[in-house]
Amino acid sequence: MVTITPPEDRRCERCGRKDCWDDGNDNWTVVGDHGNPFCIHEWNINGTYSPFEA
Repeated sequence: MVTITPPEDRRCERCGRKDCWDDGNDNWTVVGDHGNPFCIHEWNINGTYSPFEA
């Protein structure tokens, strides 16, 4: 069986916005007041991230 572990936080490489995953709402939640709400976010989750545990 394969276990999938999604990311728990992400940061925009353009505006610095940081989000954390909220299990209670099943959605991302903005942390702090950094970042631009109108930014087309470039999240720091890229091809090197693997959600699969061996």
